Amino acid sequence: MSRLEAKKPSFCKSEPLTSERVRATLCVLKGILTSSYGPSGRLKQLHNGLGGCVCTTSQSSALLANLSVTHPILKILTTSMQNHVSCFSDCGLFTAILCCNLIENVQRIGLMPTTVIKLNKHLLSLCTSYLQSEFCGCRILVDFSSTQTLLCLVRSIVTSKPACMLTRQEIDHISALILRAFLLTIPENTKDCLILGKSIIVPLKGQRVTDSTVLPGILLEISEVQLMKILPIKKSDTFKVALFCASLSGDLSDTGEGTVVVSSGVSLENAVLDQLLNLGRQLVSDHIDLVICQKVVHPSLKQFLSMHRMIAIDRVGAALMEPLSKVTGTQPIGSLGSISPSSYGSVKDLCTEKFGFKHFLHLIPNEATICSLLLCNRNDTAWDELKLTCQTALHVLQLTIKEPSVLLGGGCTETHLAAYIRHKICNEPESILQDDGCTQTELQLLTEAFCSALESVAGSLEHDGGEILTDMKYGHFWSAQPESPSVVDWPDLLSRCGCGLYTSQEELRWSFLKSTRHPFAPQTCLPHEAVGSANNLTLDCFTAKLSGLQVAVETANLILDLSYIIEDKN
Repeated sequence: MSRLEAKKPSFCKSEPLTSERVRATLCVLKGILTSSYGPSGRLKQLHNGLGGCVCTTSQSSALLANLSVTHPILKILTTSMQNHVSCFSDCGLFTAILCCNLIENVQRIGLMPTTVIKLNKHLLSLCTSYLQSEFCGCRILVDFSSTQTLLCLVRSIVTSKPACMLTRQEIDHISALILRAFLLTIPENTKDCLILGKSIIVPLKGQRVTDSTVLPGILLEISEVQLMKILPIKKSDTFKVALFCASLSGDLSDTGEGTVVVSSGVSLENAVLDQLLNLGRQLVSDHIDLVICQKVVHPSLKQFLSMHRMIAIDRVGAALMEPLSKVTGTQPIGSLGSISPSSYGSVKDLCTEKFGFKHFLHLIPNEATICSLLLCNRNDTAWDELKLTCQTALHVLQLTIKEPSVLLGGGCTETHLAAYIRHKICNEPESILQDDGCTQTELQLLTEAFCSALESVAGSLEHDGGEILTDMKYGHFWSAQPESPSVVDWPDLLSRCGCGLYTSQEELRWSFLKSTRHPFAPQTCLPHEAVGSANNLTLDCFTAKLSGLQVAVETANLILDLSYIIEDKN
């Protein structure tokens, strides 16, 4: 018997945040995330030293999935952010940067963790209550009679992903396509509850972005050989479809540890092939026009179906089965036995399409809420990033249907919210002081740390050394060109605030974002005229950002509350 190694004792570390190594590691992670933030964020290239795919991105979902972290505190932070992104798709970097800022600022002021956590919860409650209130000055209600706000929201998401490598014209084109694809998933007639359909992203790499398009129904990729075998079909009524999830290849299923008893002289292959051809005869007698199989169709069965003017498409994969089921109005057939006539579906029309170098069979539905977004980009890396961006935008639109509000983007919500919290605490500190038993000084210190963390997220949008300011009327975020003169007339140097709602030509006073200033009450209740007249607003998803704010504060509280880390090294 080989000698066993003695079990090592668990490693125990008290007060983990006091470690210089942990602080340095958090600072590095924050630097990676901060430098990736916003439309001018710097791209990151992630790859494994042992080989494999190289990922070029600035998106939180790709960054967090490809970053390898080992320290327990970093694992808590990244896992929390990944959970948020998996639920809401957007505002992942905002959430992670805010969490890092909160931890860093609280460590600097040196208050007790219990006091910090209680006050953070109160400040978070003030933020969420204000953002959900009717008089919130950074929230816009979505008017579904117009697509303007939704288009601005999608454009803001696409613009914030520089790794997509899109021009302004391409951004406008893709944004319009995403919105159109989403609108095609909304059923025309709804009763009690709204059940959205699905947009299927179809890849077409190596083509111009402006060649991208949206089509109702499903595109099934076919080879040129298959295309030549498909005869033009003209019908006055619908096309009958048989949808199979069972394999039609004729292979025997795995029997596991069991055995198959075969009589002498019986050929299993011939028996299975006879069963497949019997199935084909039933399909012919039932006047089926199109056979679609998730797996493989036996060549002999394909030839038999083709002889009877039927189209057979195989290897469509599991991902398309649910959309195909909705488009055809039937459930997939899972056996090779006798098929009930009710198991068949139908489509309104069939036609072949060619996009770039690929050929497709286009299934045009009767009334299904399924569409295909044919997505083009110049290379694999840019296409992968664009696909992820489109998925994010489509998910954000779904969230906006549930909660028809958006927040002002471009850093303006963060600076406006910071101004509101500072003024609220300065003028009404009594309620918090009474509830938590903290001192006025502790409340002021933590309020400043909390608001500075929000403002630092907005400041992360500036990557070129420009001046960052806030106005003293609306509390919005403004950015000036780097190397501005020391004596400057700000209205001449600034154009619009970060979200694009206000111009510098109004009578405004500005202050540097990180300077000390007296708390002021930012104007609440957005004027409808200002919102209606702005065509190119930068907007954020309300649901995703509100959740991100909550996740950031709660995760920071959890990490700040850690007294010990115990690791099993065995």
